[in-house]
Amino acid sequence: MDTESTYSGYSYYSGRSRGSHRHGERSRDRHKSRSKDSRSEKSVTINTPPAEPLLGDTAVRGEQVQDDNWGETTTAITGTSEHSLSQEDIVRITKDLEDSVGLDCRRYFTRTLAIILGLLVFLTPLAFLVLPHILWPDKLQSCGTACEGLFISVAFKLLILLLAVWALFFRPARAGLPRVYVFRALLAVLVLLFVISYWLFYGVRILDSQDENYQGIVQYAVSLVDALLFIHYLAIVLLELRQLQPCYSVCVTRSTDGETRHYNLGQLSIQRAALAIIEHYYCDFPVHNPALLSASKSRAAKHLAGLKVYNVDGPGNNTAAGIAHSQSRAMIAAAARRRDTSHNELYYEEAEHERRVRKRRARLVVAVEEAFTHIKRMQEEEQKKAPGDVMDPREAAQAIFPSMARALQKYLRTTKQQHCHSMESIQQHLAFCITNNMTPKAFLESYLTPGPTVQYSRDFWRARQWTLISEASVTSGLKDGTIFLLKCVDFSLVVTSKKIPYIQMSEEYIDPKSHKFVLRLQSETSV
Repeated sequence: MDTESTYSGYSYYSGRSRGSHRHGERSRDRHKSRSKDSRSEKSVTINTPPAEPLLGDTAVRGEQVQDDNWGETTTAITGTSEHSLSQEDIVRITKDLEDSVGLDCRRYFTRTLAIILGLLVFLTPLAFLVLPHILWPDKLQSCGTACEGLFISVAFKLLILLLAVWALFFRPARAGLPRVYVFRALLAVLVLLFVISYWLFYGVRILDSQDENYQGIVQYAVSLVDALLFIHYLAIVLLELRQLQPCYSVCVTRSTDGETRHYNLGQLSIQRAALAIIEHYYCDFPVHNPALLSASKSRAAKHLAGLKVYNVDGPGNNTAAGIAHSQSRAMIAAAARRRDTSHNELYYEEAEHERRVRKRRARLVVAVEEAFTHIKRMQEEEQKKAPGDVMDPREAAQAIFPSMARALQKYLRTTKQQHCHSMESIQQHLAFCITNNMTPKAFLESYLTPGPTVQYSRDFWRARQWTLISEASVTSGLKDGTIFLLKCVDFSLVVTSKKIPYIQMSEEYIDPKSHKFVLRLQSETSV
């Protein structure tokens, strides 16, 4: 190493001077730390087709390389195996598997009960009509015109009830709630009691006595179907219409960065309100980026790491407790002095970061515009070619991607978004824009402006499980001042509800004649 030999020679020839010796040691330390840092930096590359290099010229590679790299292209070499698992990981994986098995079992059990209850409801009117023909067919009276018309009524009412039940209850499950839905359970119990009551009356008054009036039996079945239709109307009111009118305004705050949204909700239980808030969160909140939150922590660690305490009296003059006490007092005093000037450092750091972001953004915009201009030229040339030689959008995206990849990679690293976009997703988005003839601005909008959480890949944004933390019962309704937490792995949502106030409006009548006025003009006199 040339630099190291220079510093070594300097310290050798001036070894009799203490200051020169110290200067040589500091120079070697700086060089060692610089070489160590350069070795510890991670080099990031994007895998592209081998025909076209991604990073281009070697002269560009001398620019500053940051530590935040794309998660899919970073290789970390450590002392342990890549597939090693600790005891905590094994316990966590086991717990997740048990929770998933419990949720699946409960979901299938609930669905099985719903199917059994639905079959009981739809087969009961048919059984009321069929059993007399099976048990005492010789005693039944003939069914007249009115009785046959009731058959048509029962058939169409059952068909309407079947479609209505399918539309309301047999929808894909949106989530697994911690407790049972109270209104749905009450409706299921009401339907079960209603059908059992009809069966008891049918068994006592019709089966035991073997009633011969078949038209009365058909009317009894029609009354059951009518009652089931009314119960379904009650279910629509309780499950769908009751919650439409806004009654509460909820404030949702993300615990890590303080991002806040406000929503209006109706008469809902706490668990149903939590489900509605999570659905709104995925569509309204910007994606959670933990890399943006590490700046303040690194700044504080850098300030504390720069503090050193020296004992000028020598090692033997003070006791260990006295040295520790004096060092703590010195650290506190130095931190207080640094705190007075930390706002200047923060101001200049933010200004420098904004300047770098604007610079990288300008480079990215220019690179993307040039790439799309090249695409237009290629499309004009391909129109003159044979149909078999035309390039599809996927191949076109792979062809122009290397020209913009480095600028895009640098911009994403500067704005801490490199873990949100993989190379495959960027190429798919580029092919989508080429297919639909979109502009460069439309392509860049996904990267220049952070989008909602649901726009990113499912593996990135979808939390496996949310935990609802509430002092009140999760089946109780929302009230004024209700506070609960929705917690996932990286952050939590703090929800506070406020009741929408009662609005009193009054009317003030204005007489239309009060707006009329008369303009009187005086004639001018001759001079």
